[in-house]
Amino acid sequence: MTIVMVAPCDAMLPSCVQTIPGHTMRPSILFSAFLLAAVAGGPAPAKAADSDMNQKTADQTATESDDSFLWLEEVEGERALNWVRRQNAASIELLGNTEGFDALRDDIQAILDSNDKIAYVDKIGDHFYNFWQDADHPRGIWRRTTLAEYRKDKPAWETVIDVDALNESEGKRWVWHGADCLAPDYQRCLIALSDGGKDADVTREFDLANKRWVKDGFYRPEAKGSLGWIDRDTVFAATDFGEGSMTSSGYSREVRVWKRGTPMNDASLVFEVKPEDLGAFATRDHTKGYERDFLYRIPAIFSNETFLLDKDGGKHKIDVPESAQPSVHREWLLVELRDAWDVGGKSFPAGSLIATKFDAFMAGDRDFTLLFAPSDTTALAGHTWTRHHLVINVMDDVKNRLYVLTPPDGGKAGEWSKQAMPGAPEIGKVSVGAVDDESSDDVFMTVTGFLTPTTLFHGPLLGEKSALKHMPATFDASGFEVSQHFATSKDGTRVPYFQVSKKGMKLDGRNPTLQYGYGGFEISMTPSYADTVGPGWLAQGGVYVLANIRGGGEYGPRWHQAALRENRLRAYEDFAAVSEDLIKRGVTSPEHLGIQGGSNGGLLMGNMTVLYPDLYGAVVCQMPLLDMKRYSHLLAGASWMAEYGDPDTDDWQFIKAFSPYQNVKADVDYPPVFFMSSTRDDRVHPGHARKMMAKMSGQGHDVMYFEALEGGHNNGAENRNRAIQKALAYTYLKQRLFPKD
Repeated sequence: MTIVMVAPCDAMLPSCVQTIPGHTMRPSILFSAFLLAAVAGGPAPAKAADSDMNQKTADQTATESDDSFLWLEEVEGERALNWVRRQNAASIELLGNTEGFDALRDDIQAILDSNDKIAYVDKIGDHFYNFWQDADHPRGIWRRTTLAEYRKDKPAWETVIDVDALNESEGKRWVWHGADCLAPDYQRCLIALSDGGKDADVTREFDLANKRWVKDGFYRPEAKGSLGWIDRDTVFAATDFGEGSMTSSGYSREVRVWKRGTPMNDASLVFEVKPEDLGAFATRDHTKGYERDFLYRIPAIFSNETFLLDKDGGKHKIDVPESAQPSVHREWLLVELRDAWDVGGKSFPAGSLIATKFDAFMAGDRDFTLLFAPSDTTALAGHTWTRHHLVINVMDDVKNRLYVLTPPDGGKAGEWSKQAMPGAPEIGKVSVGAVDDESSDDVFMTVTGFLTPTTLFHGPLLGEKSALKHMPATFDASGFEVSQHFATSKDGTRVPYFQVSKKGMKLDGRNPTLQYGYGGFEISMTPSYADTVGPGWLAQGGVYVLANIRGGGEYGPRWHQAALRENRLRAYEDFAAVSEDLIKRGVTSPEHLGIQGGSNGGLLMGNMTVLYPDLYGAVVCQMPLLDMKRYSHLLAGASWMAEYGDPDTDDWQFIKAFSPYQNVKADVDYPPVFFMSSTRDDRVHPGHARKMMAKMSGQGHDVMYFEALEGGHNNGAENRNRAIQKALAYTYLKQRLFPKD
C-alpha cells in the first residue's frame, strides 16, 4: 500500500503542503498520521462537514448570558460572516496598504511557486510521483516521472491529475488530500479531495493506468473519513455511516468491509469502538508474503489498541501497553514505549524502541531486544525500514543523528548490529526515507538548516549518496549565524532554543525579535530552512528564535508528559523563560520582542498574552484554541482531552488557569495581538479566534483580525493564500517591533 498525502505539520510551518519523500506507509506510520492529523495537519478519519460546523452548541456548557459572543461560533452564519468581512477589510486597510506589503507578498508567493523548489517524490510502481503547486497550477497537479528523468535538472513530468482543470470542469474548489494506490500493480488509486481545504473530504476511485476516474467506482461522500484498499474489489471504510456511527470526538466508531458494487452503508461491520473513544480505523499491509490486516482502537491521543484481523474475522490483540506504539514490518514487531514496561524478565524505560519476532510474540513469546534507550539529552525522533535494515533517527539536544540497525542473520531474535549512517552530516536537520522498503535499501535523505537550503540526497543506505536536488536560496544568509542557547525555567528545567541573527549583532536590547513556539502533542520544533522567514523577517533586520519548550517531543515522551493537563503551565513558563533569557542576554527587550504560534501554538500565544503581558511588544495568534471551557464541544476538540483535560469535570479547576478567553481582563495593558483564522478550519473552530478578538476589542485592547475564507487549518488551498497571510503577519510585526528611530 502506497499513500501519498499532505505531510502532517503545524499550522505555521512553511512546508505544510508537500508529499513525504520516499515513505511507503506502514501501520505505525498510519497511526502516527492519524494522531498528527488530529492535532496538527493532514487528512484523518473524523466527523462530518458544514452542517456540523454551523451547529450552535450553547446548550452543552454555556448559555447566551454566559457568553455574549456565542453567535460568532456560527461558522457560516450571515451575522458572523459579515463581522469577519469587516475585520478583514480593516486589517487589509491597515496592513495591506502599507508601503512594501505588495512586494513582500509577491516575493513570498514567488518563493512558494518557484519551479526551482524541490519536487519531493514517492515511488509507486515504476514511477515517482509528486504533487506540485505553482503560479500556473494554484490548486496543484499530481504528476509522475522516472528515476532517470528525476535525476535531471529539469525532469519531464507527465500530469496524472490536474486539480485546477478538475475544478473548472466540475465547478468545485477541490484541494488535494492524497492518494492511496493498490499494490502490487498500482492500477487503481483512492483519491481524497477536500472542498476548500477542510479536513472533511471525499474519496474517489481513479484508474492510474488510463489516467481517468472510474465510472461507478468506489466513492465516499464528504465526511472526515477514509477508505483503504484490501484488494481490487474490497476496501476498509471508516467514515460517517449515519446516526451512532461517530464517536463524541467526531471520528468513526466503525470499520466496515465494503465490496465493490454494493451500497457503502450495506458494508459489513468488522470493528466497533466505544462512543467515548477517539475513533477506529483499519489498514492492510500489502507486503508480499506478509499480507496482514490490522484494526486500531484509539481510546485517546497517544493511546491505542492494535488487533490482527484473521481471515475468519477473528481479532487478536497485539498485547502491548495502550500507551505504546507497535508497528509490524515483515517478520518483525517494533514497540515504541511512551511509558516504562517490564516484560519478559526485562525492564525497558519510557522512550525506548524494542523489537521481537511478530509471529513468536503472537504465540506468547516475550523476548524483546532493546534497540534504543533515551538518555538525559537524547530521544527517538523516528525510525524507518529499508528492505534489510532499520534506520533510527535520534535527537541529541534537538540535533539529529542517524544510525543503521541490522537484524540478526536469518531473521532470528537476538542482538542487532548498529553503525552510524554513512554520508549523514554532523550538523543540520537530517531525515531519511526508504525509496522502496519491499525491494531496495536505497534511501532519500534530506538535509536542511535555518540558513542552509534543503538538499535531497539519493543512494544506497550503506553507501555513497549523491545530491539529487537543491532548494534555491531565497535570501542572502552570509551575514547570519545560528546559535543554540539554554534558558532556565521556573522549576529549574533546562530549556533549549535556537537563535538566528546577524553576525556581530549588538546586544543592546533593540533588536526586533520573533520567538516561535508550539509546545504540545509531543511534536518537536526542529530547524528547517528559513525560506520565507529569511526574506520576510531576517533580511528585514529581525532576529528569529525557535523555542523547544515542554509539551513537545524534543526529549521524548517525558518532555511531552511534563506539560500535560494540570502541568500545562510549565509549557508557558518555559516559553517565558526563553523570552526572559533573550532580554537578559541583551538580544532584545519587551518592546521589540514579538511572538507567534498556531493551533496548539495559538493557545500558547493566548496564554503568553494573558499571563505575561509585560514581556511582549506584539503577538501573532493563528488558528488558536482559546476558549478552553468550550473547546471539547467544538469540532474535533473532544479528541484532545488527554492533552488538556475535560472542562466539564473537576478538571476545569486547573484548565481555567490556561483558558485565555476566560482570563482576559479590561484593566490589564496587553501587547497588541493579531488573530488569524480560517472559515474552512473544521478542526480548530474559528469561533475561538473570533470570540477572543471580539471580547478584547470590546474591552478596549489593541487587536486585529484576519480570517481566510478557505484553506482549512493549514491554509492549504493555494500559495496565494499562504503568501497573503505570511505578509500580513510580518508586516504587522515589523510595524510594532522595529525601532522607530
